[in-house]
Amino acid sequence: MANIGYIQVVRHCNHLCGFCSNPTSPYTHDFDSMKVLVDDFVERDYFGIILTGGEPTLHPELPKITRYARDCGLHVRMITNGHNLGNEGFAQEMADAGLQLAHVSVYSIRPDVEERLRGMKDTLGRAMSGIEAAHNAGIDININCVINAFNADHLHENIEYWLEHHPYIRHFVWNNLDPSMGRAEVNQDQYTPRLADFEHSLRRALTLLNDSGRTFRVEKVPLCYMADFAWASTETRKIVKLEERIVHFLDDKQTVRQTDWDHLYADVCAACSVREICGGLFNRGDGYDPAELYPLFMPLEPIVETILNDPGDPTTQFKNVTEWRAAFDAHNARRAADPDSVPEQGDALPGVGQVTDQGLRLYHSKRKSEGRRAEKRGVSMERPAVNED
Repeated sequence: MANIGYIQVVRHCNHLCGFCSNPTSPYTHDFDSMKVLVDDFVERDYFGIILTGGEPTLHPELPKITRYARDCGLHVRMITNGHNLGNEGFAQEMADAGLQLAHVSVYSIRPDVEERLRGMKDTLGRAMSGIEAAHNAGIDININCVINAFNADHLHENIEYWLEHHPYIRHFVWNNLDPSMGRAEVNQDQYTPRLADFEHSLRRALTLLNDSGRTFRVEKVPLCYMADFAWASTETRKIVKLEERIVHFLDDKQTVRQTDWDHLYADVCAACSVREICGGLFNRGDGYDPAELYPLFMPLEPIVETILNDPGDPTTQFKNVTEWRAAFDAHNARRAADPDSVPEQGDALPGVGQVTDQGLRLYHSKRKSEGRRAEKRGVSMERPAVNED
């Protein structure tokens, strides 16, 4: 099965993003507890894994688990804020361990906006240094960007900068803000955008990348807000390819196995010609307005064909649209007959991390220090994961 799984290796971070959906928890990993999860992905015949957090570069055994996963034959990637990639020798150490791709999160190339979003100074400069160091070490670089109220108007400006100053970066990913968890849930009024806020700028950004021959993906954005580039929707691609995604959360959620990629739809969506391959509105947390949705009237098959024929995607399995349609309809018929046939969580999945005295001390220490920083910046802290008394 050509899927890519996620392992949160830590849940603390050196930044303080006001919209963080995965903040500090009392759970921690050591090499042995991470190794179990890597072994599980190998048994499931996954294509690769993404090491994430929190900020994964804060885990002292990150190179070791990277090497282990690579030796197991997995494609190894990492999502990072880039802050530590520029530390002397670290990027090369990760490259030598087998890291093949770093997804570096940069939300705005305007330093004041990036500082506001990150909750600390000089994050943009540190990220740029880390990107250069990783590139020089031979690690491929992707740029991740969370769409939010502060950058919604200049997504295209970010792309103009990357194209001019870092032309070696060939792939970009946008994630619309998830307003349902962590700090994002309690700071919705500050950070959650309206869909219309970023529609024009996102379209300009995607057009710039498409015209330059680069690739890109967009997550949690319904197809009515990216119709010209529907094939780049993360949810649409997973729906078409019948993919699953396993995320090993380092918190009480533990392991979540996702096989459904549709979310919320409005009544008008029933008339949409691409409804069956659209993920809809990711509105967990009630941060968005379904009234912003509207139907599209465009052929579905060319979108599917573009996804199936993507030469840069190692996870496609269908030879043509006809073969896909037969498998797609059969899959949906099975799910309609037995909606619980593939649970999102189950006893067959391994446990994730552990709560130790040391982990609890780290959690409470981080909560106190982050609380002081958050108060200075006018950001509300997420609900506590354990009793604070």
